[in-house]
Amino acid sequence: QVQLVESGGGLVQPGGSLTLSCAASGIMFSAHVMGWYRKAPGKERELVATIGTGSGTNYADSVKGRFTISRDNAKRSVTLQMNSLKPEDTAVYYCNARLRGTNAEEWGRGTQVTVIS
Repeated sequence: QVQLVESGGGLVQPGGSLTLSCAASGIMFSAHVMGWYRKAPGKERELVATIGTGSGTNYADSVKGRFTISRDNAKRSVTLQMNSLKPEDTAVYYCNARLRGTNAEEWGRGTQVTVIS
């Protein structure tokens, strides 16, 4: 059974930092492009960052220079380090795993990140 379990969300003040983690099971982790997406109230779900099987990364313009995605194939996990957080980063953050070269993907249940003074 495929499971993507996110952790690390919470409440933080503007300028603060959070680290999100996603633990994967039931998939060939090293063969999956891993990503983080987010959905804010009233908005569509959007890409935050992805990391490929070769560890190439891609970021939304809104988070470039502030967020860093990384993966540990041995631990079957992907991490999103979020620095200099802004109120507009408030959203539910979802972990995504997409089998390389396909459209087959899995989603986690999400973790809430709230940035508020």
